[in-house]
Amino acid sequence: MLALRLARGSHPLVLMRRLLVAAASAGVGFLLLCTLGYASGHPGHSAGSVLRLLWCFVPLAATVQFAVAVARTDPSTRPRAGLSAVGLGPVRLSVLAAVSTAVSCTLGSMVALLFFLHLRGDLSGLPFDGAAAGLLGAEAPLPLAAALVLLTLVPAAAATASALTLRTRPVRATATPEAAEDLVPDEQIPAPAAPPAGLPWGVALTAAGLAVEAYANRGSPGSPFPLPGKLDATPAWVLVGWTLTAIGLATAGPGLTYLCGRLLQAARPGAVRLLAGRVLMDEAQRIGRPLGIVCAVVSAIVAVFALYGTGPRPFGPLTALGALLVIGCTTATLLTSALEAKQARAETARALLRLGAPASALRAATALRAAALLLVFAPLTWAIAELAALPLTP
Repeated sequence: MLALRLARGSHPLVLMRRLLVAAASAGVGFLLLCTLGYASGHPGHSAGSVLRLLWCFVPLAATVQFAVAVARTDPSTRPRAGLSAVGLGPVRLSVLAAVSTAVSCTLGSMVALLFFLHLRGDLSGLPFDGAAAGLLGAEAPLPLAAALVLLTLVPAAAATASALTLRTRPVRATATPEAAEDLVPDEQIPAPAAPPAGLPWGVALTAAGLAVEAYANRGSPGSPFPLPGKLDATPAWVLVGWTLTAIGLATAGPGLTYLCGRLLQAARPGAVRLLAGRVLMDEAQRIGRPLGIVCAVVSAIVAVFALYGTGPRPFGPLTALGALLVIGCTTATLLTSALEAKQARAETARALLRLGAPASALRAATALRAAALLLVFAPLTWAIAELAALPLTP
């Protein structure tokens, strides 16, 4: 009940982010139900049904990541000094965030079920009634218990991940304006954070993923990687290789972001470069993983275009929906993480402005951070895409 009351009084932008989580949950739920309909209508194609289900976990993971990022930026679940006195400590706030996330994802799952039943023809009286009956396996009965289990995957995973992530978030004390004005400029910029330790593991996992993708095409030289309309036409080893590559880039992302901050401070940096580099080093853990995942998704898109060029791309509706969910959720996660980072350094920015720092210097530091990340991650994305497409090019 408290979660619903907080949702009613939330800012419109917060409500919009929750609606986006619900929409992503609806898309993943629809893909899972389509997989169940295919399995019900084709009992002899168990291998294809399992592979379809495995492919659905890619947009499911992207949706869960987006839901966690939205929960982290929710003002109602942000820890503040004094909330523990009224019974809203870190544990209660994490439970509140989990309930809010579960409500949004459950709403999306209900919409997916209604839309799926309507397109199958099980619900009549609306436009497009039974328009996709053949695609969704309407000739076979739908197992209700299995459908409910699949629809609970996204709410359960997103709520659990949100609770575990927010439970360990530290409480940040709010400094008063008077105390901030008493600080000297050197104390307003925190000491650089410790370098992340996952860069070597990320490089190793990325190399392993590329090797597995090359192994998936062995024995069939000259035939490009197939991406037809059906999800089960894609080799399972390609899914394993791309997953390893994505995990590797997500693991290496914080380390690469930290190195970007170090590079900005090289060769006698001024105040703007020093501020931009220190902020990047401090935010490496927060924005590095979403950057790595976006790098993996974009490299996959570039690899597909490198294989097919300008020719026809036989993408089916389910493949297109899954790709749209992955691209949209990963991009939204990156933007949400950037918003969280901006909120985390808002007090420092206000203190610097009160101390006389020009607003143009803060904007220049932001532009320098974006340029440094682009200069590092854009060539990396292109290189990963070329290496992934090279063994598959005829």
